[in-house]
Amino acid sequence: MKRYRTVRLDELEAVVCPCGETRRAFVDDPAQVASMHYVEIRDDARSHYHRKLTELYLVLEGEGFLELDGERIPVRPLSAALIHPGCRHRAVGKLKIVNVPIPAFDPEDEWFD
Repeated sequence: MKRYRTVRLDELEAVVCPCGETRRAFVDDPAQVASMHYVEIRDDARSHYHRKLTELYLVLEGEGFLELDGERIPVRPLSAALIHPGCRHRAVGKLKIVNVPIPAFDPEDEWFD
C-alpha cells in the first residue's frame, strides 16, 4: 500500500457549499487527518461555523475580505487564515481559495445561526 495519495483538484466534481462551489479531496481518507478543498467563492456566501473543525484558508486568486467573528479582514493572493472551531466565518468577494479542514471535513459539523 502506498503511503501517499495525489489528486488534481480541478478534475474533482464540484459540489455546492455555503461559500460557493467546492472540489473536495481526501474526504474519504480512513485516517481522517485532514482534507483539502478548492473553493470558488460566490457573492452570497453564508456565514457559518464548525464545532470540531479547524480550517486553514489560502487565497489563490482575487481580492476581498474574510469575515471572522464579525471582523472584516482584507485578503489578496497568498493571504492565509487559521480559523478555530466556533469562529463564525465567510469569504466575501470574487475569490478562489484552498481550504484545509483539520480533521477531514465532516458535513455534520457545519452550523448556521
